[in-house]
Amino acid sequence: MPPAFALSPGTSGTMANMFACSFIFRKKAYDEEFRRLDASIDAYAQSLDGYIGVDRWFSDDGKVQNSIYYWRDMDAVSVFARFPDHLEAKEKYAQWYEGYQIVISEVTASYGDGNIPHVTAGFNLR
Repeated sequence: MPPAFALSPGTSGTMANMFACSFIFRKKAYDEEFRRLDASIDAYAQSLDGYIGVDRWFSDDGKVQNSIYYWRDMDAVSVFARFPDHLEAKEKYAQWYEGYQIVISEVTASYGDGNIPHVTAGFNLR
């Protein structure tokens, strides 16, 4: 079973807000085409200037996952959404997922005591 939480490092800085794009899905079986597209999409996201990081959460049985991608602005989200491999994967989603839900949220605050690492921890939101 995958770990309950995986963290990608972000960068620090000050910004007005950020955006969180949650991709919640119930998986079926993955094949080589899925793995190729998934790796390509993940690498592309990380290469974008507005990419901050990603959280990945799994249900207890490991079948439902929530990948939450954090972005500096909606322009970066739009660039990511138009990536050809992302568009191809969206067309073929039924091969690998039983269902999915997308939630795009504006993050106006992120804070804590520093004892739980989080991709947004280095950002000062105004």
